[in-house]
Amino acid sequence: MVSEEEVLRIAELADIGIGKEELPPFTRDFNAILDYFAVLDRVPAGEGWKAEIANVLREDEVTPSLPREEVLALADAAEDGYIRAPRVM
Repeated sequence: MVSEEEVLRIAELADIGIGKEELPPFTRDFNAILDYFAVLDRVPAGEGWKAEIANVLREDEVTPSLPREEVLALADAAEDGYIRAPRVM
């Protein structure tokens, strides 16, 4: 079981600011996480789960698309036969 003082120390080491009102929920959640790891520690070690490897990809299908003129007419801005998008940077 982790105490509130230990949670504050861990938060300080991780450079995470935790207020006084946030401390009880953080402590409770931290202990719940540690309890779950204790459950995982009880799982017997072994070779693990093995699955057959299969290709799940499908073949490409050619389907009709909209005409270029119709797509460009729906765009906010078009230039030289392409859709003009806003600059990212």
